[in-house]
Amino acid sequence: MLKQLFMKQWAVVLLLILVVSSRQVRAQQDKMFSQYMFNMMALNPAYAGSRDVLSMSALYRNQWTGVEGAPQTATFTMDMPLNQERVGVGLQLYGDKYGPVQEAGGFASYAFRIKVGARTTLGLGLQAGAASYNVNLADIKTTPDGSGQIDPAFANNISKILPNFGTGIYLSNDRSYLSLSVPRLIKNKLTEYNVGNVVSTQRRHAYLAAGFVIGISPVVKMKPSMLVKYAEGAPLGFDGNINFWFADRIAIGASIRRNQFSDWSAVGTDAIIGMLEVQLNDQLRFGYAYDRTMNNFKDIAPSSHEIMIRYEFGFGKNRILTPRYF
Repeated sequence: MLKQLFMKQWAVVLLLILVVSSRQVRAQQDKMFSQYMFNMMALNPAYAGSRDVLSMSALYRNQWTGVEGAPQTATFTMDMPLNQERVGVGLQLYGDKYGPVQEAGGFASYAFRIKVGARTTLGLGLQAGAASYNVNLADIKTTPDGSGQIDPAFANNISKILPNFGTGIYLSNDRSYLSLSVPRLIKNKLTEYNVGNVVSTQRRHAYLAAGFVIGISPVVKMKPSMLVKYAEGAPLGFDGNINFWFADRIAIGASIRRNQFSDWSAVGTDAIIGMLEVQLNDQLRFGYAYDRTMNNFKDIAPSSHEIMIRYEFGFGKNRILTPRYF
């Protein structure tokens, strides 16, 4: 009974949290990926060109599988170096749907790359683009049986174009990286009307990410990484990950995600994640992540799934002597 009620009212609850939120409701608005290390173009424009070849990645996330109206997100990114690797350019396209909300957008990235060591490069990046944001409020039923008077707050659909730009820095070599970014700086309005004297807006998000690789044996490498997430007005969030690579071809790993809906002293585990990566050949990599929900949704929405595919050009002409782990 509880699960059926949750599924029927999912869109209304989610909309109240994300669209017509009050100051007491604090949460991350940006898209979430367990395989964030393969979606760095979405987090930091300074990442563009860092893999030294034309690189293309696609990710698809089905969150809370089996729950009606649950988030589904897809992204496609490509980037490459130019001007003898002094410059990186990139493109990010994405689509996101949850409940009555649909968003699709694109961003172009530019990174100026500076050699700061024999194998270390500092990238300074900018990105700009726009998103189409639509909420089908008229389709939402505000009572469990779909009857009753229509709430005025749900009388008109929302359709907006949201321009934005962002910036970041990315320090990397073939064995480690450090990333700091704010991918969206403009706080666009998501609604034009007030609910409790509050107009819902996009929040700025900042990301700090880092990772490195160490050799355990001639054929085994350990790759830990982490992502710290900050959204304006919300506590910090944290993803910690560790992968083990075997012969640079197969990797298995695990992650833990801490949620952002309470003070840090009381924060709990949001999900534990299992990961698999396979380097099928020099160009093609496949990744899969399985999230097991650990918060209060665990009995209603116990799992999420994520798939990644990356293809890279240019190995025949400019072969990378050491594998790119990030």
